[in-house]
Amino acid sequence: MILQRSRNKLITILVHILIWGVFGWAVVFYQPFFYNITIPYQYWIKQTLLLGMLVSGYYLNSAVLVPQLLLKNRSGYYLLFLVIIAIGIMLLSSYIDQLLNLHRLIEEAFHKSGPPPKRHHNDENRWNWNLGLLIIIALVVGASTSVTVIQKWQKDRQEREELEKDKVTSELSFLKAQINPHFFFNTLNNIYALTVVDAEVAGKAIHQLSRMMRYLLYDTQQGHTMLSQEIAFVKDYISLMQLRLTDVVRVNIDTPANLQDMPLAPMIFLPFVENAFKHGVSATQQSHIDITIFQKGKVLDLTVKNSIIKDNSVSLDTNSGIGLVNTRRRLDLLYPGKYKLNISELNAANEYTVHLVLDLS
Repeated sequence: MILQRSRNKLITILVHILIWGVFGWAVVFYQPFFYNITIPYQYWIKQTLLLGMLVSGYYLNSAVLVPQLLLKNRSGYYLLFLVIIAIGIMLLSSYIDQLLNLHRLIEEAFHKSGPPPKRHHNDENRWNWNLGLLIIIALVVGASTSVTVIQKWQKDRQEREELEKDKVTSELSFLKAQINPHFFFNTLNNIYALTVVDAEVAGKAIHQLSRMMRYLLYDTQQGHTMLSQEIAFVKDYISLMQLRLTDVVRVNIDTPANLQDMPLAPMIFLPFVENAFKHGVSATQQSHIDITIFQKGKVLDLTVKNSIIKDNSVSLDTNSGIGLVNTRRRLDLLYPGKYKLNISELNAANEYTVHLVLDLS
C-alpha cells in the first residue's frame, strides 16, 4: 500500500512537470521564434522568472486559496486575492523588464535585423503584451481552480462511497450478531434432548447448525454470497426453528426447482423470515408461515406470508433482527433503484405479507 502510494505520487509529480514543460514552451518561450532576430539572454532569464511566478500562483491558489477561501464560502476574499496575485505578477514582470533593461535590448535586436520599430508601435506592443500576460494569468488561475475543485469533488465522492461501504459492512456485521445467542443455546438444548429420542435427527440438526455457523463466519466475508448458499442458510434456519414448534404451526417454503445460481448480498432474506417466526406463530393457536422464492432470469421474487397472532405471549427466543427500516436502508445502499419492497400488515386472510422483488443484473 505504501509503495503504491509512493508510485502514484511520483507519477503525479512527473505529470505536473510534463504539463508545465509543455505550457512553458508553448506560451512563454515559443513566441520569440516568430521573429528573425537574435534574442538577448536577458529575455530568457525574464521568461524563466515569469514561468516561475505562474507556477507559484497556480499552486498558491490550489493549495491555499481554493481550500481555505473558495470552498469555505469566502468568495469575496478569494476574488480579492486573485486580483492581488494578478497585479503582483504583472508588476513583477514589469519590474524585471526595467531591471534587465529588456525593452532597450529588444529594440536593439530589432534594429540590427532591420529598421527600428516606431515608438508608438512599441507602446502598443507593450500594451498587447500586458493584456496577453493578463489572459495567461487568468488561464493559469482558472485551470488551478477547476482542477482543485474537481479533485475535491472526486475525493468527497470517494469518501462518501467508502463510508457507504463501511455502513453496509457494519450493518452486515450487526445482522450477523442479531442471530441471537439464545437461538443457538436453545437449539443446542433441543438437539441434546433429541439425542435421547432420535439420534439420527439430532445428528442432522447438528450438521445444519454447523453449516449456519460456517456460513456466518466464512462464506459472507467477501461482502457477497451465492443465491444457493443464501437459500440453504434460510432452510437450515427454518428447520432448526421447527424443532421448537408444535403441530399447530405450519411452515412451508418453496424455492426454484431449476435454480440459476448468482451472487447477491448475504442475509438479505433472513430479516423477513425471522420476523415471521417472531410474530406469526403460536404454541397454542393455528398459525402458518409461507415463504416463496421465485426466480426469473436475474430477478428474484421473495414473498413471506405469516398469520397474525394478536396475543403472541410465547417467545421463540429470537429477536426482531435489524428491523424492516434498517433492512430497507441496506437494500438502498446495496441495490439502489433495483428493488421493490411492499409490506402489507393486514389483509383479508389476516396475514402479514412481505413482497421483495430484487434485480441482480
